[in-house]
Amino acid sequence: MTDRSSPRVTTGQVVGPVDATQVPRYAGPATFARLPRVDEVARADVAVVGVPFDSGVTYRPGARFGPAHVRQSSRLLRPYNPALGIAPFGEQQVVDAGDVAVNPFDIGVAISTVEAAASELTATGARLLTIGGDHTIALPLLRAVHARHGPVAVLHFDAHLDTWDTYFGEPYTHGTPFRRASEEGLIDLEHSMHVGIRGPLYDASDLPDSDRLGFETVHCVDVQMQGLSSAIDRMRARLGDAPVYVSVDIDVLDPAHAPGTGTPEAGGLTSRELLAMLRELVDLRVVGADIVEVAPAYDHAEITGIAAAHVGYELLSVMSRTPRPRAARSSDGD
Repeated sequence: MTDRSSPRVTTGQVVGPVDATQVPRYAGPATFARLPRVDEVARADVAVVGVPFDSGVTYRPGARFGPAHVRQSSRLLRPYNPALGIAPFGEQQVVDAGDVAVNPFDIGVAISTVEAAASELTATGARLLTIGGDHTIALPLLRAVHARHGPVAVLHFDAHLDTWDTYFGEPYTHGTPFRRASEEGLIDLEHSMHVGIRGPLYDASDLPDSDRLGFETVHCVDVQMQGLSSAIDRMRARLGDAPVYVSVDIDVLDPAHAPGTGTPEAGGLTSRELLAMLRELVDLRVVGADIVEVAPAYDHAEITGIAAAHVGYELLSVMSRTPRPRAARSSDGD
């Protein structure tokens, strides 16, 4: 009997997901969208990689199980995106690069491991779609992106600013990555933006602090009062023609649309609004992305996992229209 559950290694054409008309979606490989593994193809334009890490959380744990949950929820994805007229798995070689084995006891070591893995995976010019894990991982991912592209416009979808200084005196947590990134010069201060911010803050200075660190903010109430089209216009105007890194904390969605997360906030975006905003990036230079804070222990009927899988699908779709970066040059100029 022919094994149809795994794609063959190839040196030419793009290898897509396992054919759902031949292998039921509940069977086949446990990769994102049942795509080939990185070792099953000759090249990768985009690599989906998991970072099962949640040692930086400040409330509910469990996002370390997010990568496996999102992969499971991605089985229903199909090859053609009618909203954009794009076949994201046919126009570029997308692979699943597995998970980064991170230290769950030492945040500093974990951050270094993620940065090294991201640098290695992108050395040939591939871009990353990273599935977390908690938001701490955005910092090492941005370090790796900065090494290739310089300061990037960070488009940050989240209920929370994640620009706080410390928690319990610790500078590296899921609430601090974008302050550290700004301090390290990783982000473009003129083109970065938060979208979906809502809920109580620690202090009246939190928003001015975020502005100073380089982020314009579209609050959830702005989407409510001014409409989605206005929010999209503001987003595109802010990003301009800069290289864009997209970071999606799934709690940007209302808990009705994403209950499986560690720090839920009422009054969030709908999944429809978030997906619509992501599609508007189709002609911009998206150089990498992450989806974080999916905590399956609090999910119900895969609501959060399915939302995150579709977020990944839209991000892969817009990446298919971004020119592939060149491979990194060696230090001796070869």
